[in-house]
Amino acid sequence: MKQTVFHQKHLDLGAKMGEFAGYDMPLYYDKGVLAEHLHVREKAGLFDVSHMGIVSFKGAGVLNFIEKLTPSSYRKLAEWGCKYSVLTNEQGGIIDDLIFTNMGESGYLAVINAGCKDKDITWFKQHLPDDVEMRVHDDRALLALQGPHAETVLSKILNIPLNDMAYMSAKAHVNDRFGVLLISRLGYTGEDGFEISVPNEKALNLWDSLVAEDAVEPIGLAARDSLRLEMGYPLYGHDLDDTTSPIEAGLSWVVSKNNEDCFGATRIQREKADGVTRKRIGLKLLDKGIAREGTELYSVTGEKIGVMTSGGHSPILSEAVGMGYVETSFSAVDTEIIAQVRGRNLRAVVVPLPFLEAKTKK
Repeated sequence: MKQTVFHQKHLDLGAKMGEFAGYDMPLYYDKGVLAEHLHVREKAGLFDVSHMGIVSFKGAGVLNFIEKLTPSSYRKLAEWGCKYSVLTNEQGGIIDDLIFTNMGESGYLAVINAGCKDKDITWFKQHLPDDVEMRVHDDRALLALQGPHAETVLSKILNIPLNDMAYMSAKAHVNDRFGVLLISRLGYTGEDGFEISVPNEKALNLWDSLVAEDAVEPIGLAARDSLRLEMGYPLYGHDLDDTTSPIEAGLSWVVSKNNEDCFGATRIQREKADGVTRKRIGLKLLDKGIAREGTELYSVTGEKIGVMTSGGHSPILSEAVGMGYVETSFSAVDTEIIAQVRGRNLRAVVVPLPFLEAKTKK
């Protein structure tokens, strides 16, 4: 298995390791998943996300290129602004979800999912025009610092103010100990926080400085998953795949009415105008139990109407929650449905997403 630059740090901390997207990654540390989850909600958690891909594009045709790859428009994205979107295929399905950052004269930077990294890069290369240059940044690590204390901690470590950074914005910072950093105010937990791209040769310095802070604990991938589920954020390979359109996935807000040339535009624009036959929903269980990915969903009259794609327990809500796809006629909030778990019919109800109000920077 591949290893990130922080691999020995995880071992030294006694992390329970496991394979994820071909990497040996920390699943949780000695305090356990629940404690890690709550620590992120209450203080600040540090995630190694260096298994994700960082790819940059620049050149005269860069805007046309990324608007071909995704259904979004970037014409009004300010310099150092970040935008969430999805890569689509010719059939309008989702290849991956990702974030683009406008780097000004340096072009656009994309952060892509670890499990999709190889296929995404192959897709980019297949469609790369002559007037666009692509670079894969294997020379950089990526850390995520998430939680209500994240701004205070990172500002102290870097000795720079960060309170002026808006949500979904980025900035470059040069530091003697940590090298050239790219700091982005965003994340996957619903909390305020940052992702920090750091040169590999300086990455351990940044890790050590952050974990030395009393408010910071290292967090594994298990709590990263429970945190995103608690927010109702989709995970590629579970809630999103290459047959699912952004409209079905409840991501119509990433689709620009001005972008009719992206891959799969015919299906995407038609579904945005006319609707879809199935939709991603959030649900809460009314009966005791946990419903997980693959759980079949039924109407109260016994018709099969869909399937769950993510599910688990919300520590903050003290309830079982999940996401899935159901026929559109059963997707309205407050619709009661049945989750069939190991032969038991558990009552559930469709609820709005996200399950919790995001605490990201306003």
